[in-house]
Amino acid sequence: MLQKLLISFFLLLGISVRSQTVVINEIDADTPGFDVAEFVELKSFDSNGIALPNYPLDGYVLVFYNAGSTPFLGTTCYYSIDLDGLVTDVNGLILIGNSGVSPSPFRFFPSNTLQNGPDVVALYIGNDTDFLIGSTATNTNLVSALAYSNASNTQPTTLMSILNLTICINENATSNAANHSIQRKNDGSYEVKTPTPAFNNDGSGIPINYITVSFPQTSFNEGDSFNITFTTSQPVQNENLIMNFTLANGNFTNLDFSGGLTVVIPVGQTTAQNGIIISNDGIDEGDEEMKFVLQPLPIGYVSYNNNIVIRVNDANFATDPWGTPLNPTYNLVAPTIPQGYYDSLEGLSGAALKQAVQNIIANPAVVRLHSYADIWEILRTSDRNPRNNNQVWCMYIEAPMSKLDQQNTSSIVGKWNREHIFPQSRGGFEVRNGDIADGINVWTTTGPYTTSDGVSDAHHIRAENGQENSSRGNKNYGTVNTSTVYAGMAGTQGSWRGDVARALFYMAVRFDALNIVNGDPMELSGSNPSFQIGDLATLLSWNTVDPRDDFEMNRNNYIYTWQMNRNPFIDYPNLANYIFGANYGQQWFSTLSTQNPIENKVVVYPNPASDYLIISGLDGASKVEIFTITGQIIQSQDFENETRLNLDLNAGIYMVKIINGVQTITKRIIIK
Repeated sequence: MLQKLLISFFLLLGISVRSQTVVINEIDADTPGFDVAEFVELKSFDSNGIALPNYPLDGYVLVFYNAGSTPFLGTTCYYSIDLDGLVTDVNGLILIGNSGVSPSPFRFFPSNTLQNGPDVVALYIGNDTDFLIGSTATNTNLVSALAYSNASNTQPTTLMSILNLTICINENATSNAANHSIQRKNDGSYEVKTPTPAFNNDGSGIPINYITVSFPQTSFNEGDSFNITFTTSQPVQNENLIMNFTLANGNFTNLDFSGGLTVVIPVGQTTAQNGIIISNDGIDEGDEEMKFVLQPLPIGYVSYNNNIVIRVNDANFATDPWGTPLNPTYNLVAPTIPQGYYDSLEGLSGAALKQAVQNIIANPAVVRLHSYADIWEILRTSDRNPRNNNQVWCMYIEAPMSKLDQQNTSSIVGKWNREHIFPQSRGGFEVRNGDIADGINVWTTTGPYTTSDGVSDAHHIRAENGQENSSRGNKNYGTVNTSTVYAGMAGTQGSWRGDVARALFYMAVRFDALNIVNGDPMELSGSNPSFQIGDLATLLSWNTVDPRDDFEMNRNNYIYTWQMNRNPFIDYPNLANYIFGANYGQQWFSTLSTQNPIENKVVVYPNPASDYLIISGLDGASKVEIFTITGQIIQSQDFENETRLNLDLNAGIYMVKIINGVQTITKRIIIK
């Protein structure tokens, strides 16, 4: 408070606030990868320009200004950090940055927050509430500011004028912006070189004893025991170093582990360990996270890393009797189709059949629209991993992720999020203002006309790894154009392809404006959506070679409990051929669907196979077709009752389609 009064007094006298004792000493905005090591370093000085140790930063606020898409016009705040409670170290330095910065910052901001420029970072007397997101830049109470960019020909002109700045520093002056930072020299000018977070830029200063904390791994299971290791950069001097720490975090409490929360490093030593045992309470509470937080240290010691989050996997997870999409099971999950739900489709064909399907799945008197925020809750159940219900199954990467890793910040690294199979940009879907998770008992009506409602239709939204979701973007599916086609993450087996096809068939019937076309539909210019996606021929093939499984049927059943509509192309996969494919114009009857008796009696073996395959259990004339995982037919043969099919195939995964009269079944085989 005294400091604020003095500064106000100096302002009244006309003395520039910028003569005060804190400056922006170093900035690293552009860092390797997804920018997880950004930081801003401040330094305090006395009136003679000598580093001022242990200087309190109460009453200061750090502000990030965005120059916007037009550097010459942008002037708004996009992030602010209140510095109350912080104190500079023995060299007058303090570090504010991402959790990935070492040594550990004294205050954190999220990864990928500090923009690469041209922008400005400024230090003020004030509070973060004085600098709300979107507020206009001001010179009032300005203490220090630095304009920066990552190119020699751009600078935040308007911001510089408002803040009385005449120089903009190019972080890419060495053509190595990702590995260099902007650093203040002793004469007040700046240079670009290798980052020196928490160390004087010229290498001088009092050595600080840094404490590094390490865990043997980043995750543990209930019942595990482990040691936390504490290491100092120099031997402990004068008296034993006593450190206290906490592990509790949210639902993970002190009752969930045993072991002391104090550790001592004796004089002359550099390391000590502390043992922890995670309790197994025999109850499935879901995965949790402990958070290691080192409490304030004696003068002369600084934590090199802190606020370490460690995953605790619940040992008592639940499972389901059906398989994952990668190792599917069939016919274990019965469809919960209400009696008479599809009766109106019998005997219809062509456009009349498509309209009758829409009348069922888009009936505004029955179908419910939930909020986009509710999709998180739906996915945590509909997309749960059958092998561990504390995880969700991520479709494209064909692997589970913990439900705890749900994306709740701007960072997608290591997180799962909500993937729209029919992309938002193509469908014109909109998240409405005030979108909140209000549960299964709160909904609005929806029909086929309002395409924007597709934003929260769970039948085409899947749990997905955030980075893979970003890679997929709004690409088409199939082989129509290598620059716009999504084929899936390298090394995966395509277990999601039939799911994608059936979700898109649903969307193309559910909403009037949406459509699936052959080839590569071009996006309209500007921000208008195309309402189209391709490739239809590929999707029809995928619908066959990757048949619906128990995971997909369970998902269909669960979403029905929320939305009161089903995906008919999961209940009757062959329906797609009568609306979009080769059977268009022919009458549809439910007996034509792939829900048929041969699924229970046909046998295909051995699997894995090498040079032959036996198919048995059928009566009468049948046909077998072998497809690649991408849908290319490579072998076929007619047979009666049973056959031995000789193979000459490369090692890999293939689909075997067996046709017996009007009944078909598709099975996955592995060739060694």
